[in-house]
Amino acid sequence: MPLIQILITLIIVGVLLWLVNRFIPMQSSIKSILNGLVTILVVVWLLDVFGLMHYITHFHAGR
Repeated sequence: MPLIQILITLIIVGVLLWLVNRFIPMQSSIKSILNGLVTILVVVWLLDVFGLMHYITHFHAGR
C-alpha cells in the first residue's frame, strides 16, 4: 500500500472522528471509549499494513 494512501486514510479517519466528537452529542465516557477503540483499531491496522502484525501474533513469552 503506498504511503500517500495510508496518509489519506489516516486523515479521513481523523476527520470523521473529529466530526463525531464535535457534532454528535454523547456522554464524555462514551466519547472516551469511542476514541480509544478507534485509536486501537488504527494502530492494529497500521501494524498489519507495515507487516509487523506477524511478529506480534507469534510472540512467545517463556519457553
